Amino acid sequence: MDASEICYASAGELSPLIKNKDISPVEIIDAHLARIEATEPVLNSFITLLADESRAAARQAEQDIQRGNYRGPLHGIPVALKDLYNTAGVRTTSGSRLFDNFIPAEDCTVAARFRDAGAILLGKLNMHQFAYGPTGENPDYGHMHNPWNPEKISGGSSGGSGSATAAGQCTITTGSDTGGSIRIPAALCGIVGLKPTYGLVSRYGLTPLSWSLDHPGPMVRTVEDAALAMNVIAGHDHRDVASARVEIPDYTSALTNDVRGLRIGVPREYFDAPLDPEVAQSVREALDLLESLGA
Repeated sequence: MDASEICYASAGELSPLIKNKDISPVEIIDAHLARIEATEPVLNSFITLLADESRAAARQAEQDIQRGNYRGPLHGIPVALKDLYNTAGVRTTSGSRLFDNFIPAEDCTVAARFRDAGAILLGKLNMHQFAYGPTGENPDYGHMHNPWNPEKISGGSSGGSGSATAAGQCTITTGSDTGGSIRIPAALCGIVGLKPTYGLVSRYGLTPLSWSLDHPGPMVRTVEDAALAMNVIAGHDHRDVASARVEIPDYTSALTNDVRGLRIGVPREYFDAPLDPEVAQSVREALDLLESLGA
């Protein structure tokens, strides 16, 4: 697997290779850092890049796995967090120069769960100031750009997460969604973005936009990777008063289910609104496929 293949491989593809020692976390991190170096001048996905720290973490992961201390499917997998997720010892700006020197003393719950799972933090991702905006523009840290066409917007507010994921800069990223801030950049950058059910993923340690409407969630390139990420970050957290006390399933177990009998609501008025014909056609084709499979 060459560097380009590594950068575009999913966590689901990399995980068994890491577990079987067919590829090293060091190789994976080096490939992604090289990809970031090559593409970041155009995309501007990152606010803070942790090159030295991620290399050190990759070496530690390699040693742990060699000793038989494999932690699970995200061990050795690169992740990057939207820069409103608090990270211990790493500045968290919330996309604003007002917090340019803010260094949290502890991880947010999501960051801590990723670390405990053995994931490797590559850095903190660019975003709209305080997560308030849908385009991916930031006057403080520079605008984010769409990897498919840098003249186009990445979407927001999790624009750096969308562009980094689509460009192969990182395997798993995170966003936060209050009014579309995961879904918009995921759609514009052509990736998978999941706005989880409210309370499934802890908001503890995240800068809020609207406390009762914020949903932290994963941004990835495959549905399987969304499931793998949710297996790690979902679950009750006593430090978030809105955290749901529900049993968390193995989200990957649903990947092989069929859709026969599934009822899918289609808001037809959306097709009457101003809509690009290509988008409308793509949605209709997806609906036709689901119907042909028994939905």
